[in-house]
Amino acid sequence: MKVLVLNCGSSSIKYKLFDMDHKEVIAQGGIEKIGLKGSFLKLTLPDGTKKILEKDIPEHTVGVEFILNTLISPEYGAIKSLDEINAVGHRMVHGGEKFSESVLLTQEVLDAFTACNDLAPLHNPANLKGVNAVSAILPDVPQIGVFDTAFHQTMPDYAYMYAVPYELYEKYGVRRYGFHGTSHRYVSKRVCEFLGVQPEGKKIITCHIGNGGSISAIKDGKCMDTSMGLTPLEGLMMGTRSGDIDAGAVTFIMEKEHLDANGVSNLLNKKSGVLGVSGVSSDMRELEAAVAAGNPKAILAEKMYFYRIKKYVGAYAAALGGVDIIVFTGGVGENQCNCRSEVCEGLEFMGVEIDLEKNKVRGEEAVISADSSKVKVVVIPTDEEMMIASDTMAILNGK
Repeated sequence: MKVLVLNCGSSSIKYKLFDMDHKEVIAQGGIEKIGLKGSFLKLTLPDGTKKILEKDIPEHTVGVEFILNTLISPEYGAIKSLDEINAVGHRMVHGGEKFSESVLLTQEVLDAFTACNDLAPLHNPANLKGVNAVSAILPDVPQIGVFDTAFHQTMPDYAYMYAVPYELYEKYGVRRYGFHGTSHRYVSKRVCEFLGVQPEGKKIITCHIGNGGSISAIKDGKCMDTSMGLTPLEGLMMGTRSGDIDAGAVTFIMEKEHLDANGVSNLLNKKSGVLGVSGVSSDMRELEAAVAAGNPKAILAEKMYFYRIKKYVGAYAAALGGVDIIVFTGGVGENQCNCRSEVCEGLEFMGVEIDLEKNKVRGEEAVISADSSKVKVVVIPTDEEMMIASDTMAILNGK
């Protein structure tokens, strides 16, 4: 069975085509700059080389059609006919409280998803465009929605509620939802398989650290708390997002800088975080270079970045009543050994001991804690697309 996984953003579409009989990726790539000049599709050939195909792509239906035609093209195709695609799985960002698991996308489901647009005005409409594009081109192919927020729906109310008037929750759904749920679900499940243990009885802290970052506290395989909130802005310091900030500081900045709601949203989401503090870049690789060169603001930004991760790990260990496993994933978590070592340094009182030699690993599954460590510290590369493809298969098979 072949499953196409789509991740549609406001001006992009990422895709992977899976042969689920062999659990392997047979085609992958992405379209950038939809609706803008210079739009293109960048695909990865079987030998690992990249190929860029330029084309005017004014909107998502044209983009999806371009992807599908490329999949069956004589030069770059991975399949002979679109009839070989058995299902399409979509990354859906915000399902609110309506979705606690992946579902077959019916009109009723899509209407409920559309009702969450206010909670994710940039992401949800783009996700919907992808679904509609597939419906127009492959009307008989079943589509499955996998929601970023679903895994976090097991949080208890005292963890997800904000201390604002309760009527704001009743009227507008103002509460913590969390994101990166598909990644947290995948790595928390995979680490148990990797270590040969069962999720039941285990207290796991998963650290999805990248340009966007979040941490989750997981007990018995279920999410008990997570660092992102109503939106992806809350929690850790990120590439361009501020993370946690005093709401009073926000209103103070609005007054001083004469900003409206859109202006302050732009400031906190796109101009803050690592970029805002360092003045260098939102990319951690460029930040590392600036740190090595002795840039004082870059050094400060890196210290803040690592400190906040450590603080959440400690907080979630307290919330869980201890921790058995700490997982690092995401672009930074998987590849930046100094991030992992800096976060874990000083946590020896919790039973965390890093082996610096084992920690010299990039992008592969590995235990990086010392043999004497009471807490297993593990690197698990995330695979959200495989999780989406697996969910798609499970729903089609009625599991």
